Amino acid sequence: MIHEILIPIGIVGAAGAIVLSAIRTVRPTERAVVERFGKYNKFLSPGLHFIIPIVDQTYFVNVTEQMVDAKKQEVITGDNLNCTVDAQVYFKVKNTEDDVKKSQYNVDNYYEQIVALMRTTLRDIIGTYPFNKVNSERGKLNKDLEKELQEQTNGWGIEVVRTEIKEIVPPEDVQDTMNKVLKAENEKRSA
Repeated sequence: MIHEILIPIGIVGAAGAIVLSAIRTVRPTERAVVERFGKYNKFLSPGLHFIIPIVDQTYFVNVTEQMVDAKKQEVITGDNLNCTVDAQVYFKVKNTEDDVKKSQYNVDNYYEQIVALMRTTLRDIIGTYPFNKVNSERGKLNKDLEKELQEQTNGWGIEVVRTEIKEIVPPEDVQDTMNKVLKAENEKRSA
């Protein structure tokens, strides 16, 4: 008698688990890619979707703006002066099917790759400017950096929203000299 009750309950429970595992909810801030047996099958936009459990694998992609810190690094300016630069890049995966696929299949871990690309691009761009221009033309540097990153990441399905050079620090001896010059100029003005 107990077996007659437990067997139907087990069957209903197993069927319920299979149905629940077939449901995928894609949030408005996400898009998803479904692979069937390891091959691209379909794109999921926000909403409720059904997949085939075990056979289908779902990969969710955040399409909101994200910020990555490129970490402080030593760079050499166009006039061979070392300085420490800290920068950030703001980007997002474009929300079209083609771009979401690119972000998953054209680049391995776009988050880490954009950091590496930003660091090398930042070194290249700052290397073309003398130190006095690096600080005074930060806006132009940001635009150049953003443009170059956008060109390099076009095949990744990513939009570079903006870049921001947070800090440019010269070596201590150069900073001391700059401070002395500023102090002398201020004293000259006040005299």
